[in-house]
Amino acid sequence: MSGTSELNTFNERLIAEYRANGGRVTGQFAGAPLLLLTTTGAKSGRARTMPLVYSRDGDHLVVIASKGGAPTNPDWYHNLVANPEVTVELGAETFRARASVPGEPERTRLYDQQATLMPGFAEYQKKTTRQIPVVVLERLA
Repeated sequence: MSGTSELNTFNERLIAEYRANGGRVTGQFAGAPLLLLTTTGAKSGRARTMPLVYSRDGDHLVVIASKGGAPTNPDWYHNLVANPEVTVELGAETFRARASVPGEPERTRLYDQQATLMPGFAEYQKKTTRQIPVVVLERLA
């Protein structure tokens, strides 16, 4: 089984558990702030859902396109840049949101804020030469 296939299987199980339990999961993400982000594929036009950890900044949710410090951005990031209207599942609530990618110095402030809460993000930035994007999710009325 390839790494991508294993990750897809892991994510599918995590998404199913999240939805079945109103946002609560077990295993390595138990107790972590987790949301499900559904984007529209930039090329395929298909809905794609990813489980992501998040932080809050006022009324906004913040997710980071770290891909574990890989040299490329994750597919979900490319999708929301192409199609910024997304669906967010937060616990048992589902809502539409608009995704935006802040410039500096806001990007660094938000990245550092999340890395303080979840130190793994500081390590991800050290693993790659790309500037890891930050995404702000703003609920639509």
